[in-house]
Amino acid sequence: MESRHTAVPFWRDVRVLTVFSQIGFVLVLAVAANFFYSNLSTAMRQRGLVAGFDFLQRQAGFEIGEALIPYKPTDVYGTAFIVGLLNTLSVSVLGIFFATILGVLTGVARLSTNWLINRIAAAYIEIIRNTPLLVQLVFIYFGVFVKFPPVRESINLGDTFFANQRGVFVPKPMPAHTFPAWVLFIGIALVIALPLGRALLIRTRRVGLAWSAPIILFVAITVFAWFFVGTPPITFDLPVPGRFNFSGGLALSPEFSALLTGLVIYTAAFIAEVVRGGIQAVRKGQVEAARALGLGELQILQLVIFPQAMRVIIPPLTSQYLNLAKNSSLAIAIGYPDLFNVGATIANQTGQPVPVIALIMATYLALSLLTSLVMNIYNARVQVLEK
Repeated sequence: MESRHTAVPFWRDVRVLTVFSQIGFVLVLAVAANFFYSNLSTAMRQRGLVAGFDFLQRQAGFEIGEALIPYKPTDVYGTAFIVGLLNTLSVSVLGIFFATILGVLTGVARLSTNWLINRIAAAYIEIIRNTPLLVQLVFIYFGVFVKFPPVRESINLGDTFFANQRGVFVPKPMPAHTFPAWVLFIGIALVIALPLGRALLIRTRRVGLAWSAPIILFVAITVFAWFFVGTPPITFDLPVPGRFNFSGGLALSPEFSALLTGLVIYTAAFIAEVVRGGIQAVRKGQVEAARALGLGELQILQLVIFPQAMRVIIPPLTSQYLNLAKNSSLAIAIGYPDLFNVGATIANQTGQPVPVIALIMATYLALSLLTSLVMNIYNARVQVLEK
């Protein structure tokens, strides 16, 4: 008996066509990349430019106003580039930390039943999100920090924090000889707390308990270790006002302070909306059940809402962290020597814009991938807790 079904010719087979289309797309990309690379190489040769990075070993010859590592103009361009990278890392890490705190508080306030708190949070979010960050940075720098009083008339908060035209002066943390021992206790607390949370979740199926018990244990061990090691592991060097300047403490330049403030205020407005959306994604039945059990509003937020909202919050929150790190490149507008600012100076002096821009792009890409990796690991853990 002749079969009713005949084999489909390979030129009409969907699977074969899919493979060939992908191969064709890759070939088109390869040809386009080779075309652009050839044009770039030809243009660089005609202008006497070199595609290598040998210039990083030449003497820089320019000053950098702020540096976390020792730097002088006689150092090489490679050292100057590292200085800019560290400046970007410092403002990005601090910005992420403070923007997260402000964003969470604002997001919760946006859902408050108090009309005044709700309206203030809404006004802040709408104004900040709908104005350009560059405009905000220029306003914060030239309209706030540059307008601070002179040194002799510094703004004084409890003889601990000072602000004037030269910057903001805050207590400087100083690790003592007992600091390594305290860090060891913190590591032990983490090793105990993380498995404890997973074990409690598996045994009790109570997400709130699985979150709160490890946190309480971690804080208890950390506080106990602070007193157990004897000498406080961290002391603070307070700024002392002098006749013309301050001695001691940690001096934050107006440029750094304005950039950090602008990034925190701007990013926190977007984080607030992410937090609000995550909280509203939690089913109302969960909240009603928690209230029926007699939990207070703060307990419901801490033990019920946030643990379940995190799986919705983390992915867009990661994007905001990446945006903050990349937005730090706007520091060039107010003169802060970040990665892009220092890189632009190197490109102008060496006459090698293409390698320098490529190095800057690769550095930002590496920072973004590292941030995404850390957040994806945490997101995977949160997803496991939600099952």
